[in-house]
Amino acid sequence: MGLSLTRAMRNFNLENRAHRLIGKEKPRPAPTHPKTEDAVRATKTHHPDIEDKIRNKDNLLLTRLKEVYVDSYDPSSGVQTKVSRSAQKEHRLPKFAMNRESLMGVDVESIPKGNISVLEALTLLNNHKNSPETWTAEKISEDYHLDLKNTQSLLEYFIPFNVKIIPPKDKKQITDT
Repeated sequence: MGLSLTRAMRNFNLENRAHRLIGKEKPRPAPTHPKTEDAVRATKTHHPDIEDKIRNKDNLLLTRLKEVYVDSYDPSSGVQTKVSRSAQKEHRLPKFAMNRESLMGVDVESIPKGNISVLEALTLLNNHKNSPETWTAEKISEDYHLDLKNTQSLLEYFIPFNVKIIPPKDKKQITDT
């Protein structure tokens, strides 16, 4: 029922709408830059037949194009086909044994090695902030199968738990009295 109603609405007054659209005035091209106009005039004076060459078909080029033929063959059965990316990478289970929907609303069964989930990133950053001597970059990279260089950069530059309030310089601060 819905399909026939949609088709009827789409085809309603189709011919009149088409005539109205065809009858509209065509948009004018944007004006050209004065330097471009000078370059076009100079080209027309040096080559007066350039417009004819642009608008006419070149039969020599068309015959050469018709002579081009491309053959395509299927790969032989001995050649291995590409394996999908997910089959190539090693996966690991998430560090948290919670229900499957708990990882920020995303259904995660396995995580590729070298990657971490958002919840794992926040947890390891919090652990490192609370006890940096036990949660070192080396330990984190081993536990989560991460690259050591990337782990050190993550711990150095990604600091989501620090809040800095910078008071304005021109206004007086409110003091406790």
